[in-house]
Amino acid sequence: MKKIVLTGGGSAGHVTPNIALIPKLQELGYDIHYIGSEDGIERKLIEDLGIPYYPISSGKLRRYFDLKNFTDPFRVVKGISQAYRILGRIKPRIIFSKGGFVTVPVLLAGNFRGIPAVIHESDYTPGLANKIVIPFVKKVCVTFPETLKHLPKNKGVFTGTPIRPEILQGDKGEGYRFTGLDKEKPVIMVMGGSLGSVKLNKAVRDILPDLLKKFNIIHLCGKGNLEEQYQGLAGYRQYEYIKEELPHLFAMADLVISRAGANSIYELLALRKPNILIPLSAKASRGDQILNAQSFEKMGYSKVLLEEKVNSQTLLKTINYLYENRSKYVDAMAKSKVQNGIEKVIEQIEKNSLR
Repeated sequence: MKKIVLTGGGSAGHVTPNIALIPKLQELGYDIHYIGSEDGIERKLIEDLGIPYYPISSGKLRRYFDLKNFTDPFRVVKGISQAYRILGRIKPRIIFSKGGFVTVPVLLAGNFRGIPAVIHESDYTPGLANKIVIPFVKKVCVTFPETLKHLPKNKGVFTGTPIRPEILQGDKGEGYRFTGLDKEKPVIMVMGGSLGSVKLNKAVRDILPDLLKKFNIIHLCGKGNLEEQYQGLAGYRQYEYIKEELPHLFAMADLVISRAGANSIYELLALRKPNILIPLSAKASRGDQILNAQSFEKMGYSKVLLEEKVNSQTLLKTINYLYENRSKYVDAMAKSKVQNGIEKVIEQIEKNSLR
């Protein structure tokens, strides 16, 4: 049986494209194994699918001063050693990496063992982890065609991003049954990423009295960000994280407020959902989400509200604007030629595997 190791973690965005690939890989006869971090979100997501999971030590790659910057290199070295032994036992034909700091030890260990690797870069410009490993991989699959100019010649391949097929198969009725919301009002879904956004959560909750006059609200607020005082509030549902029911909630949504991670925004594009993007600020990131959001705004797919400008007044104004003009955004998205990247990514995996 053909064996493949998938890796990627640290956030849901570094896991969901791998999950999107799994059914097709299984259909093609691959024996799938996953190497991830010891306590990252990827562990539960992958173990729930029944895929063998191998945790390794990994350090975080930071662009700012932190005392852990002095100890994390040792964690990376330990992770390389662990991954080297794991890969020796599995003997995969290829490694596919979705990115995140845990992937660096895996890809370096794979290079030492002579195992080819294909990686995927979701964002407009390559992230730090991918920049480190690009010299050691066969191909870099990209979501944005503009990303190709940031890569060595002949390494980049425009594939788009793998989108989970089930995300497109939501049932609005199931969503209403799950949430218990009435069908009288349009629905806004708020997504602050798997870790949540304190600023966005506060801005949304500050304007709930105004929003609930007109809308139902589904608020995915991130781990540890539930507020007990809002539990049971008519027209408002808050969840830390949603997995199985997410397609049904998307089916309900008339408007989505989201971060601007590439995987999330391409799912919104595939679903044709009018959306407000609030990218992570350059202070809290390398600015990749800002570039992603600007690209989508330029194409007419999204309305962008920069995090520095988020407050209750600007958010309420932007929501009302988008809702009144939602058909314009749906029409622009309907004209998009972007396709699900599953087939093209797997084509690169097949082409670059050991025989």
